[in-house]
Amino acid sequence: MAGKFFHKPGPELAHRVPPGQHLAQGFPVLTYGDTPVVDQANWSLAVTGLAQPKTFTWADMMALPQADFTADFHCVTTWSKLDVTWQGICVTDLMAQLKVDPAAAHVMLHCYGGYTTNLTLADFARPENFLAHTLFGEPLPAEHGGPMRLVVPHLYAWKSAKWINGIEFLANSVAGFWERNGYHQRGEPWAEERYSDR
Repeated sequence: MAGKFFHKPGPELAHRVPPGQHLAQGFPVLTYGDTPVVDQANWSLAVTGLAQPKTFTWADMMALPQADFTADFHCVTTWSKLDVTWQGICVTDLMAQLKVDPAAAHVMLHCYGGYTTNLTLADFARPENFLAHTLFGEPLPAEHGGPMRLVVPHLYAWKSAKWINGIEFLANSVAGFWERNGYHQRGEPWAEERYSDR
């Protein structure tokens, strides 16, 4: 069964596939709990914490610069998918719309359905990160985090919060859902930071 859906990468891909990962034939869906279903008309993104409060509607987000992204995607459960194509908004373009307190050093990402995950501000505000609304040329399906999700290609995919609806800026790190339940605080695939050593 594993060979049908996943395979070990060849040596030519060793520079792109982190240790312990297998390449997925499709794009697996892994979700804890129910899948939230939110339409674009009712979607919003709230900025809170150590930043000037602001709420973005779907129309507000569509008015920001839009871009195409191609990124590899690494799940902590040992599968990877290469060259995933998305469209969305670069995190740095979103950050340009915000007034963030210099004391902010971390973010907590909030999602429809109650999921949370934490990032350092340095990991969040990288130019390769984006808020995606389109996957492989189609509107992002709910099972993959639609109508909008964060994608953080340099960390394991649980940091790429599905169904995002809030960004909370914090001075100190606060553990999110999986981090409270044994996952690593950062989640660097090349270092195999899968689980907490605490």
